[in-house]
Order: sequence, then C-alpha cells, then structure tokens
Amino acid sequence: MLKIIAFTGMPFSGKTEAVQVAKKQGIPVVRMGDMVWGEVEKQGLELNDENVGNIANQMRNKYGKDIWAKRTLENIKKMGDTDILVIDGVRNVEEIETFKKELDEDFVVVAIDVSDQVRYERAMSRDRKDDSKDLEKIKERDRRELGWGLGDVIASADIVVSNDKSIEAFFEEIRKILCDI
Repeated sequence: MLKIIAFTGMPFSGKTEAVQVAKKQGIPVVRMGDMVWGEVEKQGLELNDENVGNIANQMRNKYGKDIWAKRTLENIKKMGDTDILVIDGVRNVEEIETFKKELDEDFVVVAIDVSDQVRYERAMSRDRKDDSKDLEKIKERDRRELGWGLGDVIASADIVVSNDKSIEAFFEEIRKILCDI
C-alpha cells in the first residue's frame, strides 16, 4: 500500500525545507507548484508571483479546483513503484479528495504552522523565481491562497508541525514524522 504524505502550509512556512528532509531520506517528492510553473512557461509568461497566481486562479476557475491535483497525478503515475511519496503544495480540500479517490491509498496531511512575522522575514530573505519582496504583495498572495481553500486544508490536517523554532529542531521533527508514518 502506498503511503502519501502531503505537506501544506501558508507561503514561506517551511514546506520546501520539509520536502528537503524527505528527499534526503530517499522519499520521492512531487511538487504541485511545478505543474503551475510549467503552465506559466507554456503560456510564454515570465515566472513571477503575479503570473503564477493568475495562471493558478485561471486554471482552477476554468477546469475546477482540483486541476493541479489532476496534473500532478499524471506525474505520480509515471513514477513507478514506491511505498511512500511526498506531495508538496496541496492548497484545497478538492485536491485532497482527488488524490484519495484516484490513488486509493493512505493519505496523511502535514500542515506546517509558523507565525506571520517569521513567514514575512523569510519571504524577504528567500530568493526563488516566483517570490516577491513586497510585503503587500506577499499579503495579497496569502489572501489568494486562503481564497483557494488553504485555510481549510491546514485546519483539517492530520498532523500540525510548528516551525517557529530552530531549523535543526524543525528538521528533527519532520524526520520523526516521516519515520513514524
């Protein structure tokens, strides 16, 4: 039976760091954001926060809230045999329902929780292609993702991990969760 762990959380909460822990343990990872980035590039747009958000919204409005889960499933099915898999970036309950329905496997949602202040500090120091350094744009991104249903996913998570402590403590907690699962 395939065990699926889906990391979720607000932007800059530490999902990418949690995914790195999984990768170091040899766990395959599928990043949902890669599907959105691919669509942005396919449409010939610059990879930035505004375009990524607009395309994610447009596609959800046109094809349903679970469009990115459906696209991610295509990649998962190509991966071959594995007994555990991490999905990075679940944003709404419809995506979780699609994964559960299509994969018919054991699915655990791990939400990463961190204060807004810490998230905003991280946002200003991180250097990813689709990130903004403008605090108002970061807050706008928060509102957009909450509008997709991210708050409901976080609230219904099976496990909640705090990421307000040291990075080493956070890594250790993620390693423990992955081992326990």
